[in-house]
Amino acid sequence: MSPDHPPGLDLDRLGALLGRERPGLVNGPLSGRLIEGGRSNLTYAVSDGTAKWVVRRPPLGHVLATAHDMRREHRVISALHPTPVPVPRTVLLCEDEEVLGAPFYVMEFVEGTPYRTADQLAPLGAERTRQAVLALVDTLVDLHAVDPGEVGLADFGRPEGFLDRQLRRWGKQLDASRNRELAGIDELHAALGRELPRSPAPAVVHGDYRLDNVLIASTDEGVDSIRAVLDWEMSTLGDPLTDLGLLVMYGMPLGTPDSPVSTTAEAPGHPSPAELIERYAARSGRDVSGIAWYTAFAWFKLAVILEGIHYRYTLGQTVGPGFDRIGDLVPVFIEHGLTTLREGLRKD
Repeated sequence: MSPDHPPGLDLDRLGALLGRERPGLVNGPLSGRLIEGGRSNLTYAVSDGTAKWVVRRPPLGHVLATAHDMRREHRVISALHPTPVPVPRTVLLCEDEEVLGAPFYVMEFVEGTPYRTADQLAPLGAERTRQAVLALVDTLVDLHAVDPGEVGLADFGRPEGFLDRQLRRWGKQLDASRNRELAGIDELHAALGRELPRSPAPAVVHGDYRLDNVLIASTDEGVDSIRAVLDWEMSTLGDPLTDLGLLVMYGMPLGTPDSPVSTTAEAPGHPSPAELIERYAARSGRDVSGIAWYTAFAWFKLAVILEGIHYRYTLGQTVGPGFDRIGDLVPVFIEHGLTTLREGLRKD
């Protein structure tokens, strides 16, 4: 890979497109580098030597129709930009596959750090870590307070039957990866189905809301703030408590040292799950009494995702360190899900 010409990014064609569609935006030859790669959409940083932008496109070799995915991400970010939810400003959506080989969009480059692990948070210190995670909750409240109709997202999803469809979807994902016995996984899936809660009024949900999907940077006054919420590929209209349940799940320690899958929960100063829930409830005014179900569902969903990764590892379809230990984590996630659901039911 050339650092200035990463795969999937034809800088000459991109520059020509921007010159036609956004005259005066680019003032020099473009260079680019891959920021993120993998199974999800690819993210590149592009610069003309003075200004910077970000390009998002589907993975290389993606054979499914992806114009909808790119249009969807571009649409939700564009709609949310005038709201209190911090998102990058969009520049252009291109659905002509002749340019980069797939649909893509361009947005502004936002400075900031995505904190992925407790070790990365540690240098911030306990108080800054606490405030950063609480800001994550406050931003989620801002997102869920957006009226979809007022920002042109009234038809962005199908809220009716949202939880039932989610549970069935992840059950099918599990069946597609079955190649070993997993104690408790069917019990957890069935229990979630029996206790399906009644959803509150629908909201724009992110779908993968966690600390490493936001950019955090210090203000001029030295206060850490969320500069941008990223990775909207799973966003839709649905039950807002699914976002909170996932955030709470990531706020619970795994209890497995040296795990290849980590949460930030063990960082000094990280608020407890109870604090996250109370903060959200106080600021949103929503009833969160059923949050144990949503948190248990998050454990189930992550167990299914990890089992899928483990399944691909057994087929020799994964490359890199840590994949050999993913399979051992799946029972841990299942047990956390069962425990969370049982304790929640006992408290009710």
